[in-house]
Amino acid sequence: MTPVRQKDQMMTEGGLRRGSWRGARRAVGGVLLVAALTSTAACASEAGPGSPGAPAPAAGQQAPAEVAARSAQQKEAARARQKAELAQWRAARAAAAKKWGLKATPLEAPAPPAAKPKITTRKGFETAGKDLPPVFTTVPTKEKVVFLTIDDGSDKDPALIRMMSELGIPYSAFLSDYVISDDYGYFAKMQKSQPRGVTLNNHTLHHKYLPGLSYARQKQEICGMQDVIEKKYGKRPELFRPPYGNYNQDTLRAAKSCGVKAVPLWAAEAFPDRMEWREWDRDLHPGDIVLTHFRGEEEWKGSMPDMIRRVMNVITAKGYAVGRLEDYV
Repeated sequence: MTPVRQKDQMMTEGGLRRGSWRGARRAVGGVLLVAALTSTAACASEAGPGSPGAPAPAAGQQAPAEVAARSAQQKEAARARQKAELAQWRAARAAAAKKWGLKATPLEAPAPPAAKPKITTRKGFETAGKDLPPVFTTVPTKEKVVFLTIDDGSDKDPALIRMMSELGIPYSAFLSDYVISDDYGYFAKMQKSQPRGVTLNNHTLHHKYLPGLSYARQKQEICGMQDVIEKKYGKRPELFRPPYGNYNQDTLRAAKSCGVKAVPLWAAEAFPDRMEWREWDRDLHPGDIVLTHFRGEEEWKGSMPDMIRRVMNVITAKGYAVGRLEDYV
């Protein structure tokens, strides 16, 4: 072989060797790149959303399972809060019962009905008129719940408001202007003293014996008290109780014309030293309305808190809770 051809061959072989090394180097680099990308993808897949180093899902792109888990956690947290609040309320109520001298903590009222029961006039309490507000002593219900109502407004004991608020006992007031006009503010405090409020209802302006008055005078007594309560406390009442429980057809006609929807009387009456009963069995019944009055020691054998102790000890011992009358009527 001539020197020239030998040199060319060497150059060619060298070039091939150098070309092969470059190609091999490129091939190895490609393999390493593919391996690196594959490894990264695998790591990301194993890490999962929310793991360190994993890309965060875009807003609104969370997986359904993640959204459902978060919702379940929020619901569970809300249930836990409600449970804790209920336990706290029960503990406070038990402490209040001890503080105010009750023999036992008042029973918890059942949940209000989804729909209010139909109220009709009690047999024997009818008048000749039709489509008049119903007169009744008991609310139709099978639950062991009764309703506490307090009449007139003569005694204004601040301890009563504190006691009822701390015990969480609902009640409804039936007010007469001639005895509340010296301190409207007391009943404004009462109205706001409980989470769902204390309802202030109509018991006429001057507590007259209504059947002895003309229709026009009765209307003045009832509508006049509607005006007072609306002006002083912001709402026109729908419940009315005639003084002494006495009424006639004119009373109910006048009450209806003033916006009254119902006329609750009572099945039992509470005093600081005793209970009085309308029914022959001298007992409570589901839905009974209990009457008492705003009276103090100058008129009664005890104070308003004394009366509440008496009536609540009786109600609780008989297995009843006190409900909110306006949830049923």
